[in-house]
Amino acid sequence: MTAETVLDALKGVVDPDLRRDIVSLGFVKNLVIDGGTVAFDIELTTPACPVKDLMKAQAEDLVRALPGVSAVNVTMTAQVRSVSAPTTGPAALPGVKNVIAVGAGKGGVGKTTVAVNLALALSKAGSRVGILDGDIYGPNVPIMLGLQAQLESDGQKIRPAERYGLQVVSIGFMTKDEAPVIWRGPMLHSAIRQFFHDVAWRDLDYLIIDMPPGTGDVALSLAQTVPVAGAIVVTTPQQVSLADSRRAIRMYEKLNIPALGVVENMSYYECPQCHHTANIFGHGGGEQMAEQMGVPFLGRLPIYEPIRVGSDVGIPVVIAEPQSGAAEAFAKVASQMAAQVSMRAIKAEMENKGKIPLTPVR
Repeated sequence: MTAETVLDALKGVVDPDLRRDIVSLGFVKNLVIDGGTVAFDIELTTPACPVKDLMKAQAEDLVRALPGVSAVNVTMTAQVRSVSAPTTGPAALPGVKNVIAVGAGKGGVGKTTVAVNLALALSKAGSRVGILDGDIYGPNVPIMLGLQAQLESDGQKIRPAERYGLQVVSIGFMTKDEAPVIWRGPMLHSAIRQFFHDVAWRDLDYLIIDMPPGTGDVALSLAQTVPVAGAIVVTTPQQVSLADSRRAIRMYEKLNIPALGVVENMSYYECPQCHHTANIFGHGGGEQMAEQMGVPFLGRLPIYEPIRVGSDVGIPVVIAEPQSGAAEAFAKVASQMAAQVSMRAIKAEMENKGKIPLTPVR
């Protein structure tokens, strides 16, 4: 029994997103052979990997089938990779591996609800996550998290508030409930820059930015201030939303922010009594748009009353009903999003090492 024998067997485990075996990807760590016992770690690129249990089972079966092996101990770990910052443009944000924008072409599609629940789903999976309320004119993240806080400083930088394991910053912490924010572009740019560079973000795998709806100043300021790993565009199935969502995707493209994918919110309603499913706002529009525009489709989210209730009372559905179908839908979208970030990070690493680049899965 040798390490080479074990590693050769483990080449049969293929990451379905990266389309490479876990040995060539460098995922196998700390291989130890003690008599008939083989132990090793599989270090994935995100704790939110949707197939980590399947990969663990495959690895155990392949190694256990080797002659002389009596026991196999596999430990699943994760180390989120950072999508490399471009050589030109804004510098990487200290304390943050990946900045992810969650936007929408129009208001009323549930963008903030999606941003908050995706952040919580990533956190529950084991990632370190922060959320920045970039919707300066309508800062609703504190309401949805049930968070009343005042931004405090350590003498040098602002300390984020914390709720449900998330690090949180919002302009809502600095204004009264009914006070409007009436700012021109330069003031918006200054606020966005301060929220990034004057905040002591601590060791984050993902910083989720809840963007304002539409295609305006905040997106431009974001692109000029920090390197962004990618953007998620939230839409609903009806045509008026899809048309605006196309504009949002094109805006991010023009700003050199890659589209990580499309999320179709309010996609369907399932009656809790009879379990009949109704497509109130249409069906399949988000997925069709994603296919036409060549961007990934990350998944569908249901119309479910506790999602709205949780947002109103400050207990999001991922926290309030973690076993519900809605919470599972958010977890699946979060996993797909994390997979897209991982693919872009691994692709950049391989290209830097002169290896054949990966082809992202659509």
